[in-house]
Amino acid sequence: MSSGLIYIVEDEIKIAQILVDYLVKDNYDVKVLYRGDEAVERILESKPDLVILDVMLPGKSGINICKELREHSNVPIMMLTARIDEMDRLVGLKVGADDYVCKPFLPREVVARVNAILRRVNRIDDEEEKSSELVYRSITLDLECFKCHANGQYVELTPVEYRLLQIMVSRPKRVFSRESLMQKCYKDDRIVSDRTIDSHVKNLRKKLAAADPSEEIIHSIYGVGYKVE
Repeated sequence: MSSGLIYIVEDEIKIAQILVDYLVKDNYDVKVLYRGDEAVERILESKPDLVILDVMLPGKSGINICKELREHSNVPIMMLTARIDEMDRLVGLKVGADDYVCKPFLPREVVARVNAILRRVNRIDDEEEKSSELVYRSITLDLECFKCHANGQYVELTPVEYRLLQIMVSRPKRVFSRESLMQKCYKDDRIVSDRTIDSHVKNLRKKLAAADPSEEIIHSIYGVGYKVE
């Protein structure tokens, strides 16, 4: 039985083949693309379970591919880079990558990270299907009535605050850029600034802290955005 479909977008044939060999051993179905300019269309058509995406690609960069995919899909994305540069990592996270691996890497480590990401995503999806509630630590979101409780206390949230919290709680530890949060919260193409999101997050933190001062689950990632942990 297949563990899932993985797309690898990598122009170095040897690296791509090594990843294919190790992922196939772990029962994954694997497709490889060697150029960036065909990646977005193929990935959106095939709907893989995870994408392993190189940063430097012919045709279109991995950063731009990640950014475009995030406009249409929540598929988990692991980025690969030969450049050990903190700014590269931050940019990758900012446009919506779930994980970041620097070359050279141990193939077993990449497979382990793939497994960990998919376990987390599948667990969250299963929990959402089985229950009308989304629970993370002291936070409980009623997905049918759009109500929030923290530490057992009802917390009155605006629609945008509720949506922000739901997005982040549904993917703990994933870093969401301000831009991606804006796109998910404002789907009517209205123009909002980064400061608008910051203001909503500030108010959300204040309300959650009033109900449960002992826990701070929303964390700022400097220069990128926010995550729940």
